[in-house]
Amino acid sequence: MTQKPTTTSAAKMTEGQRAYETKRAAKAGMSLDKWLSGKEREREAEARAQAKDAAKAALPPKKPGFFSRLIAKAEKPL
Repeated sequence: MTQKPTTTSAAKMTEGQRAYETKRAAKAGMSLDKWLSGKEREREAEARAQAKDAAKAALPPKKPGFFSRLIAKAEKPL
């Protein structure tokens, strides 16, 4: 059951890492290549989500809404 992985991430792994990932793939009922491609997709999706969050944080803060401004004025001392 030793297959040569064709993905680039599999080529960078040591024998111990490859054995660990093979066991995890077998437990999930997948081939090693399919397992590694799924992990790569998850990694890319997480990177996209982090980039989206970073872009959202870079936007200027939003102006307070009408009721928020009204309450803030009401709480100010005379």
